[in-house]
Amino acid sequence: MKRKKDINKNEKNLTIVGHLTELRKRLIYSSIVLLAAIAVSYNFSEMMVKHIVDIVPDINFVFIAPAELLMSYIKISVISGVVVSAPFLLLQIWLFVSPGLKKSEKRTIAVSLFIGGFFFIAGVIFSYLVILPIMIQFFMGFQIEEIEEMISFSSYLSFVINTLLSFGIIFEIPILMVILTKFHILKVSFLKKNRKYAILIIFVVAAVLTPPEVITQIMMAGPMLMLFEIGVIFSSMVEKKDKKKEEVQ
Repeated sequence: MKRKKDINKNEKNLTIVGHLTELRKRLIYSSIVLLAAIAVSYNFSEMMVKHIVDIVPDINFVFIAPAELLMSYIKISVISGVVVSAPFLLLQIWLFVSPGLKKSEKRTIAVSLFIGGFFFIAGVIFSYLVILPIMIQFFMGFQIEEIEEMISFSSYLSFVINTLLSFGIIFEIPILMVILTKFHILKVSFLKKNRKYAILIIFVVAAVLTPPEVITQIMMAGPMLMLFEIGVIFSSMVEKKDKKKEEVQ
């Protein structure tokens, strides 16, 4: 009996060691690819800076510290490297996690990651082409003769990155709703019943994240409302499919 317990204990230890070895391997692969992507992105950082500046061609930017522009280049390189290597990094996470998931859970997460990536890119592009120019024009409308604008490129870059990431994350609303519904954390009936509160929250978030100007707030709240309704539709489809499976079983 004691020998059997020792064998089970050894198997458990081997399993833990195996998981740690697998994790170490995935981390090494991810680090190598991420660093390579950052290094390659740095070579294109100047071109990306010019594209970002072209959003507002009428503004002359300055840098107020010796290393400010260099650090901006590095920031752009790191973010670009993460974006470029994201598919490989997600694949490594998937290969590590997927063995412990059920077949239905694997399918749901895989599809959610794929569609989520599409929605994130759509949010970033929408923000870059539509929202950013409007927000910048709004802020620049506060100029007066007594105060001359001297905008640091580092501050401008942080503003651009935060805005792009905010919209990218906001566009993930439908995917988050589907995942929560799939794992029975959220019910479609709850979403439909509390739709008015969701609309109120969306407008509050839009008011916080945008300048105090109605058009910009509507331009942000509009897509969020649409994304919420898309999430309700997708969640309904997932919930109906799960109910049919339960009835068959």
